[in-house]
This record gives sequence, structure tokens and C-alpha cells, in this order.
Amino acid sequence: MPRFSVIVPAYQVQAYLHECLESVLSQSCPDLELIVVDDCSPDACGAIIDEFAARDARVQPVHLPENVGLGPARNAGVARASGDYLLFLDSDDTLTPDALRSIADRLKETGEPDVLVFDYARTHWTGEAVRNQAALQLSEEGPAPFRLEDRPGLLKLLMVAWNKAYRREFLEEKGFAFPPGYYEDTPWTYPVLMTAESIATLDRVCVHYRQRRMGSILRTTSERHFDVFDQYDRVFAYLDERPELNRWRPALFRRMINHLAIVYSRPDRLPRGSRADFLRRARAHHRRYRTPCPSAPLRARVHHTLIRFGLHRTYRTLHLTAALHRAAARTSGMLLRGLRTAALRVHYGVQRRLPVRDRAVFAAYDGRGHGCNPGALESTIRDLAPHIRTAWIARPEHHHASPPGPRCLVPGSAAYWTALARSRYLVSNTDFDDRLVKRRGQVLIQTGQGTPLGHIGLDLQERPAAARGRDFGRLLKGVDQWDYVLSANRHTTLTQERVHPGRYTTLEYGYPRNDVFRTATEADVARLRASLGIPEGTVAILYAPTHRDYRRSQHRTLDLQRIVRRLGPRFIVLARAHHAYGAPLATTRGRVVDVSDHPSVESLCLASDALVTDYSSLMFDYANLDRPIVIHADDWEAYEAARGTYFDLRASPPGALARGEDELIDIFATGHWRGSRSTQLRAAFRERFCAYDDGRAAERVVRRVVLGESELPPVVPLDERRPVPSAAASLTREPLTTVPRPAGPPNVTDHL
Repeated sequence: MPRFSVIVPAYQVQAYLHECLESVLSQSCPDLELIVVDDCSPDACGAIIDEFAARDARVQPVHLPENVGLGPARNAGVARASGDYLLFLDSDDTLTPDALRSIADRLKETGEPDVLVFDYARTHWTGEAVRNQAALQLSEEGPAPFRLEDRPGLLKLLMVAWNKAYRREFLEEKGFAFPPGYYEDTPWTYPVLMTAESIATLDRVCVHYRQRRMGSILRTTSERHFDVFDQYDRVFAYLDERPELNRWRPALFRRMINHLAIVYSRPDRLPRGSRADFLRRARAHHRRYRTPCPSAPLRARVHHTLIRFGLHRTYRTLHLTAALHRAAARTSGMLLRGLRTAALRVHYGVQRRLPVRDRAVFAAYDGRGHGCNPGALESTIRDLAPHIRTAWIARPEHHHASPPGPRCLVPGSAAYWTALARSRYLVSNTDFDDRLVKRRGQVLIQTGQGTPLGHIGLDLQERPAAARGRDFGRLLKGVDQWDYVLSANRHTTLTQERVHPGRYTTLEYGYPRNDVFRTATEADVARLRASLGIPEGTVAILYAPTHRDYRRSQHRTLDLQRIVRRLGPRFIVLARAHHAYGAPLATTRGRVVDVSDHPSVESLCLASDALVTDYSSLMFDYANLDRPIVIHADDWEAYEAARGTYFDLRASPPGALARGEDELIDIFATGHWRGSRSTQLRAAFRERFCAYDDGRAAERVVRRVVLGESELPPVVPLDERRPVPSAAASLTREPLTTVPRPAGPPNVTDHL
């Protein structure tokens, strides 16, 4: 008997079915059966199913003689299921990596509940991925399992079958089955949740819910949308047969009215001329099932009133009025933006004719706030050249992260254009605005964002996945404005001057952002750890993966919750997403802390005891701390093919190297992460890439560029530097773990 039965009905999804089935069969929890139901699909779905069944014995193909629809097709799969738990997956959706392992672990933790509810993310055809906005309802805090009355907010989730795992014996005992017709999930999901004696939640995205550009059933105009009335008839009939569930009538009545309003108002569902009839049916359902409800938001009350009285013309009038209001707002907004842009261009032109002033303006990551190399240079200029007034370009939501001293400028404002027109020094780790006209007397310092492992600049011309339509003419126009470029090592210098050809001067002085690694004290480390809530005696692992050019959504290959469970209570993970992604890398829970919004990655490095990364340039900076680094290179071939790399990281890593999650866990469990071989690799890596990061890089830049000095502080040799130790440096050298040790001596070379 398998642990999971995953049921996938398929109909006219030949373009998506491969990816769907692969996402199930590639799960790290292999204890499953995959029941794929061919709902008499006219395309190649049947052949694809048979192909998968021929190569993997876990696949059970079911070919229906006629098309029966999604609900009955699922029932056909349920009839053949033998797993402890059933999961339903639509054939154009996918399971996320390690989803079944996370579900299995949570089921065990919560005592085998009747239903486990997990999270999903909508993946749009444009590549954007958006997590379910009601994810707060899935918090794992508090007792588990529970009943629906203990957490009624679960009814606010999308009422679908595929975001849950169901205990098969519970479904068989209660006789649940899917009805025919559209919206078949409605009379399945509500009764299941109301009847379940034990429910648990998993706060993890386990399904990617594909938002197709076209072809989705519910986005197809059809009379079948009238099926929604029959489905709610089934829900309330279920309540009529079970008086003990009457307390759920108000909530179900509200959900029904909201659902009917959505179907009625969506332009792509009901056929032309059928809306009045739909509203009459909705009015009848309102009267039939009306239940007194607590106060609701104004929008909901309007919907209830319009449906209650069947005000079809009023509904259309309000809808048209709202549409006209939005159109008028867009038109006026475009006009105002055009006038503002023209005024700012005039303003910038006037400011460029005024004298240049002894001021410096800084920016990092296109307005994301104070930090990186520009942030370190700004602080040093205020210390060594106080006559230079400084300003920082940042979007309003990042102003709170700027220290007192520099003036904050909003991109695109009049003050912003004044600063660009009249400041003597322009400092950034990206390009400034395309409309910048560099004047005589202005000095532009390009600080860069780190030592390159993946291809950059003109090397991306042959890498379309990484270039993403980049304008290389615009790139070179920006390079022509550079006066100075910072470099931390010879590798960076040689690469930069080739891929960014220009007349600038390279300052091979080290990266200013790394100065803090030499100037910080043990007291600073303790303060930072306390601010992050890291318990004393805990090993803090900073996990910072890089951006994937071949993926439009964030790359999550590590189950961080599983890792900390396996490693035991002495370990904590600080998870930091790459700045290119808006979504966090993980949800703060237990010993996994999301630090994606922390303003200073340097502070996170100081607070941590080890770094786990894949191909992020952060490894070159972190090496200056002389603390353990573990490389998780599970997709090196794909990354190298899409981005291109300047050297094979696997051949010369800065420490132990893992090719998968279990191998990564083993590296920490056995102590290899800070073993002698890892120390040797890190020493060679530091000698190659950390030659100039001695704590005085920012000072050298300011003295050379701003103060005009030629005698600069000499570089402290690598073997004379004493970086601040980590908090775990004084802990025992024995493995800090609750995972059983291997029976035999570990083979360190397996991880290197």
C-alpha cells in the first residue's frame, strides 16, 4: 500500500501533461502511485499516459470510454486508489519539488489527520508566480490537528480539491464523491471540511496553479456556468441531512452569494443575453437559502442587495459606471504623467546649466535603499570628506533603511534630477537613469555588485536566456560615462575590462562593502545575533541562493524546514532571497527565519556561522570572514548552459560541495562543513579572490578620487588579517546534530 495516491484527470492538456506527471514522479518521496485518468481526450493525452506507464510501474493509466467531465473522472481515479492519502492534481498544474516529503512529514507530526490543507502559488503564463494571498490561514502555530470550528478562516481559501491531502479511509467511510458539471469542487470541499474530525495545515507551497492564457474551462464562455446553482443545491442538501452542521449555514450562504456574483460579473463566463436569466436564478437561490449574516463589507452588501432583488439593470449600470470611472482615471493619469515628465525635463535642462557643486549622490540596486558598495563609500565620504554633502536615491518604501546623514531622494522627483545635474560625484552599483547627461566636472564611480562567477556585460550577447533582450548599445553608452570602476581582485579586473570596454580607470582596491568584516567586533556579532533572535549556542546558517536566468520564478530546491528538523535544535537557517525576486524565499517559522527584507546582507554574514549558497557572488565576500562555506550545486549544468561561467566552481569550491539536499544535510551532520579539507579549500579560494579586502577599501577609494591623494594605505597581507570570529567558533568541534552518525568513517571527498 503506497503512502500517496495522486489522481490526475486529463482532457485536452497534451502540452502540459508531461510537466505535470514529471513533477509527481520526480518527488523525493517515491512512495506513491500516480493514477492518470484519460477522460476520452481527443488529443495525445492517452498516448502520453501510456508512455509514462510503460517506463514507471507507479503509473496506473485509466482510459474512460467516453468523456464524463472532471468530477466523474476523479471518481474513476478514487475507485482505483490504494494509498493512505489521496491527492488530486489538475493536469496542467505541477507539484513543487519535495512537496510530498513535506506533506508526509506534516502528516506524521500531526497524527494522521483526516485532511491536510497546504498552500499553492498561481504561476502566470508571463512567468510571474504569486503565492495565495490567504496563506495566513495556513499557519502551523497552535494545536494540531483541529476541527473546522477551531479555525473557520479556512473557508476563506480557494475551495478546490487539489490543495489538500485526504485520508482515504475517511473518504470511503463518509462516501464522498464528486458530482458532474462545472464547479464540482464546491459540493466536495465544503462537506469534507465540515465533516472532518481532524484537520491540519502545512504552510508551504506544494502546487503551482497554472494560469493559462487561454483554454481554461472556467474562462470559457458557456451555459455550463449555470451548473453552479446545482452545486450549491447539493451543498445545502448535505446540510439538511445533517442538522448538527447548521451552524455553517451563514458562512456558506455568504460564500454562495459571493461566488454567484463572481460568475455573473466576469465577462468571459456567461453567454451573451443570459445574464438576466442567471441573475433571476441567483435571486431564487438567495430566497431559498437566505440566512441572517453578521455585518459584511460594503462591496459584499451591494452584491447581496443586487442579487436579493434581481436588479439586473442596476447591476449593469453600476458595472458600466465603474468601468467608465476607471477609464477616466487612466486617461487623466496619463495626461498628468505626461505633463509632469515634460516639466521635469525642462527642470533638468535648467539645472544642468548651473554650476556643479561639491556633493555626492549614491544609488544601489535601482533604488532599493542604502547598502552595498555605494553605502560603504557614502559613510566613508562623510567621515573623511565632511565638506561633501551626500544624498541617497531610494524609493520611499526603503527610506527607513537609510542612516541619518544623507538626504533621501525619490527617483524621478525634481530633487532627484537636481542632484543628478549638479552633484560632482555620482556613485552606483547599477547604471543611472538613461536620460542622465554627464557634465564636465562630474565623476561617475561604478562600484559593481560583486566578483563575477556567471557571465556579465558583453559576454551575455551569446546567452539569450540571461540577456533577456538586454540593449547592449545602451549598456555601452552607460560604460562610456564611467570614470572609475572598483574591483576586489585580479579576476574581476580582467573580466570587467573585457566585457565592459571603456576609457575608465579600474581601482583594484577591494570592495568597500567588505570593510565591515575587518572592523566589526565580537560585541557587534553578538548584538546582531540578538537582533535576529538567534539563541546562544546555536549554529546559524545563512542560505542565500542566486537568481536563475532559465527560470522566471524563484528557484526553491531545498526544503529548509526538513533540513532543520534533520539537523536538530542546535541549527537555525537564515533564508535570504535574491533581490531580483519580490517574494520571500521561505516563511519565518520555527528555526527557519526569512531575512529577505533585512537591509544589510553584510550584517547577516556577520551574524551567521556558515554560508550555504549555490552560485551567488556573496561567496566571494563571505570568504573574507574565513568562515565555512558550503556550495549547493544541484543544477550546475543548467545554470552554466543558461548563464555561462568564468570557471568551474565544482573544481575549486570555497568549501564542501553538495549536489542534493540529503548530501547537504550529511555535510553538516558529519561536521564536514568545517573540517580540515573545507578549511584548505577556503584558504585557496581566499588567496585567489580576497587579496585586497583588508578593511580599508573605501578609504583608499575616497582618498584617491575625492581627496586626490596618491599615497594610499597599503594593503594588509592576507595572512596578517584577523577577521572577527563567528559565534560558533568557540563551540566544540564535534558534529552539532541529532541525526545519527554514519556507521563507518566519513569519506570527505564524497562532498568535495
